[in-house]
Amino acid sequence: MPEPFKFKHFSIHQDRCAMKIGTDGVLLGAWTSLQNEPESILDIGTGTGLIALMAAQRSEAETIDAIEVEEGAYEQCVDNFEASPWGDRLFCYHAGLDEFVDEIEDKYDLIVSNPPFYAEDVTSGNNARDKARQNQSLPFDELIDGVSKLLSQNGVFTVIVPYKEEHFFLALANNSGLYPKKITRVKGNPNSNIKRSLLQFSFNQGKCAEDELTIEIGRHNYTQEYMELTKEFYLKM
Repeated sequence: MPEPFKFKHFSIHQDRCAMKIGTDGVLLGAWTSLQNEPESILDIGTGTGLIALMAAQRSEAETIDAIEVEEGAYEQCVDNFEASPWGDRLFCYHAGLDEFVDEIEDKYDLIVSNPPFYAEDVTSGNNARDKARQNQSLPFDELIDGVSKLLSQNGVFTVIVPYKEEHFFLALANNSGLYPKKITRVKGNPNSNIKRSLLQFSFNQGKCAEDELTIEIGRHNYTQEYMELTKEFYLKM
């Protein structure tokens, strides 16, 4: 069996997951605000279970649910949850978002999603990977519609999207009564273009805080901000 990806307080096996652990998931899991002290958290399209595990490490939430439609990833996520120190608080459903919305009556105080990104037809020859990366398997409008039904009245929803999709995503969210509270735009290094947008929403309209985050100054030379954000997780931070 391949070696797991080791974090400070948990490890993740990912050999059965199409989408491996990447900066996006770690960023979102670390950046997501827990100020509203959520008692229930949902990770949509959990993959390896990374973001749900990060939420378990960072919060006291009693209920941390995850949903994953792809069978191999779902099984691996369950194993990763059971092997973690917070197995009793973590639960993964093998379902698509639409079926989950139909089945579940509970509302969540925090919903997090690192959704599939590439709207273009990207084919790598690996069907599971392509499905995990293309938003046909979870289109943004379907994601937002599901979140608007599952989020509690004072709940928070966080997501990471490509920067070029930010305006489109904000417009879709606005149509469902979800308003931005915080936007952090992410670039790889000081000279690169903005690549990702971290977005936080709620049902309450108000002022939106905006800032930028740069990951590296040079190759493997991380910025102070990025190290500060991720130091509770990465072994070498």
